[in-house]
Amino acid sequence: MKYSLLLFSTLFVALSACSSKKKADLLVKNARVYTADSSFSTASAFVVKDGIFLAVGSADSLTALYDADSTADLGGQPVYPGLYDPHAHFLGFGQVLSQADLVGAESYDEVIERLKTFYQKNPQVTWLTGRGWDQNDWPGEAFPTKEKLDAAFPNVPVALTRVDGHALLVNSKALRLAQVTPTSKVAGGEVMLANAQPTGVLVDNAMQLIRRVLPRPDNADKTKMLLAAQKACVALGLTSVSDAGISPDEINLIDSLQKAGQLKIRDYAMVSLGEPNLNYFLKRGPFQTDRLTVRAFKLYADGALGSRGACLRKPYSDRADTGGFLLLSPAELERVTKLLYASNFQANTHCIGDSANHLMLDLYGKLLKGKNDRRWRIEHAQVVSPDDVWKFNRYSIIPSVQPTHATSDMYWATERLGSVRVKGAYAFNDLLKQNKLIAFGSDFPVEHPNPLFGFHSAVARQDAKNFPAGGYQMENAVDRKSALLAMTRWAAYANFEDKLRGSISAGKQADFVVLDRDIMTVPNPQLRQTKVKQTWIGGDRVY
Repeated sequence: MKYSLLLFSTLFVALSACSSKKKADLLVKNARVYTADSSFSTASAFVVKDGIFLAVGSADSLTALYDADSTADLGGQPVYPGLYDPHAHFLGFGQVLSQADLVGAESYDEVIERLKTFYQKNPQVTWLTGRGWDQNDWPGEAFPTKEKLDAAFPNVPVALTRVDGHALLVNSKALRLAQVTPTSKVAGGEVMLANAQPTGVLVDNAMQLIRRVLPRPDNADKTKMLLAAQKACVALGLTSVSDAGISPDEINLIDSLQKAGQLKIRDYAMVSLGEPNLNYFLKRGPFQTDRLTVRAFKLYADGALGSRGACLRKPYSDRADTGGFLLLSPAELERVTKLLYASNFQANTHCIGDSANHLMLDLYGKLLKGKNDRRWRIEHAQVVSPDDVWKFNRYSIIPSVQPTHATSDMYWATERLGSVRVKGAYAFNDLLKQNKLIAFGSDFPVEHPNPLFGFHSAVARQDAKNFPAGGYQMENAVDRKSALLAMTRWAAYANFEDKLRGSISAGKQADFVVLDRDIMTVPNPQLRQTKVKQTWIGGDRVY
């Protein structure tokens, strides 16, 4: 009888302990968890329920408190918050996946050969499109002209976007369809001429002359593009991406696909500037769901350095007849920023050249006046005069930069800027010091969407071949802790999403990524070889 009572008591205590445990969906244990929280703590386990982190700690402490439906034993693998890209072109990336890939072509002839191969596989296309050419990678570094395209494709219009998205190369067929002539002029753009005739290269706003006649994808096409982009991005550990400039209709499409469960990835959508878009969203106001944030407008102050459209305070060192140009007038930029200041929207302005950065920092400053929580951003902040850097701190302006731009441009940046001015370019550490935070993106498809390439570029300041030895302008490298925060918690802050996610913390959405090596400790040359093992969004494994 005594033994029976003892057994019954033991069972009763055990059952009572189980019944007092809280229910959870998932226990992740035996991991090295970098939480990216305010103390940058590490842990070995966490539990998730209904897509939210319930608690973070050790497996022993959590199993004593929670009864999880499933357990993931990671065998010591490193875990990080879901990786962010706060400045990208998610829909544009999906569109590029259906075009000819010209990235890395080492000559104009290689571009032609890639186009021929693509056209043979896709003979049904009415326009032959591609993206990724960069004359800076070719012998002589001269801009291409249309003659080789005309010879290879005399009867199909061709439109090829430069790697930075700020120039188009087209053939004569496309010029005729778009009715581009030697007298075609566009403010904030250039139709390049040779012997008084269009060369086939159109820079910045002049690209609209061609784009107005390009076939437009419908919603069915865009849905395919978004789903293709999602598949590629989650495989790279991205759980939150951005669309730096899309229309209200495209935003509504993304929202509907997310609500239907087709798009799991989260999206920070910046509204493309334009009067109809301003009227629509200023009336509607910002809004945020668990997967979509819409509270920013994307402005363009200037173009890109590679195509010499970036607006500089003094002429280009390799072309004394130009200092680039603004894409919108100072008066228009001021008008728009005043409208945004009177609303609750962010102003996120593309600024590459030191003149564009100088102008927008001052325009922001006139409105923001001092410290604030508007979280207005300068996108790229690529060439900033040393006497302008302090304005980021004074007006609480967030630098939203792309580390791989530094290691893509370093081969020719000094040619464009000169040895003195280039020291104010890609100055990530100087910018980080201003507000003790910075946001790291990629600008994909301008760069590769892999966020770990950006991590490597930020800390090592080297390319994929670990060039140059010792790193490029290493005074502006950042430490690994800062680089991880810039891709997680700080990026979430820049998107007004820091209360939702950005760290592995109780109460936040359960977005996390498992890697095959610890990017906080492995040698720099190994960083770009890091592979994603698992990607989770809202407690669901998506890769």
